Amino acid sequence: MSLCLTLHVNLGLSLRKTKQALKDLYNIDISHQSIANYCKTAAICIKPFVDNFDYGTGKVFTADETYIKIRGVKAYICFIMDAAKRSIIGYQVSDNRGVGPCILAMRMAFRHLRELPEHFKFIADGYSAYPLAAQQFFHEFSEKFKIEITQVIGLTNDDEVSTKFRSYKQMIERLNRTYKASYRHTNGFDNIDGANYDLSLWVAYYNFLRPHKHAGYKVLNEVKMLNGCDNMPGKWQLLIFLGQQTILNLQKQAVI
Repeated sequence: MSLCLTLHVNLGLSLRKTKQALKDLYNIDISHQSIANYCKTAAICIKPFVDNFDYGTGKVFTADETYIKIRGVKAYICFIMDAAKRSIIGYQVSDNRGVGPCILAMRMAFRHLRELPEHFKFIADGYSAYPLAAQQFFHEFSEKFKIEITQVIGLTNDDEVSTKFRSYKQMIERLNRTYKASYRHTNGFDNIDGANYDLSLWVAYYNFLRPHKHAGYKVLNEVKMLNGCDNMPGKWQLLIFLGQQTILNLQKQAVI
């Protein structure tokens, strides 16, 4: 399973190319559907750890949407990034660009905050769903989550706001391009479940395993247990273990 994840997620091989690589390199003969099943099972285990990890966010969040194809039909992914560490702290796959997916992604991003930090900024494009989602947070949590959306509109700096905050918008647009580069080999997904598990694994890789140039070619979020492992298949195994521990802890908290 960890070899499949390394080849498919880290190296961006399609399911069929992953199957061929396993056969050519290790004489492991399994079907591409088995690899897809392995990835889905791993995603179910790893996603709770990724979603509940405390990223120690800063005072600036930036958000944007990109599109994917599911059975040839356009679908959308909403990303929210912490501008300081550049970790993905919120994400949501949806078949529409409504307010609901934005709210779900924002709930994930604000999961560990009891109130907004001083001088907090939430930067997005001119899409109307973000101000509407911000109204929902204010309605539910009052002044503690009074989010003012800073909207960077257009492609050129035609106003003072765009000039000042354009770099943050460009930051998350680069994230969109990075994800789309990893997504292209799929030629789209068969269903929304496949899109969800693929995205969950990619976010885990981006936040915890991928070296980043702006971080000195180190990972964005160091986990002590992962530092003790010197190869990528082993790190995937440890991520699965951490995900299982997170699930157990969440179950215990639910019982209490």
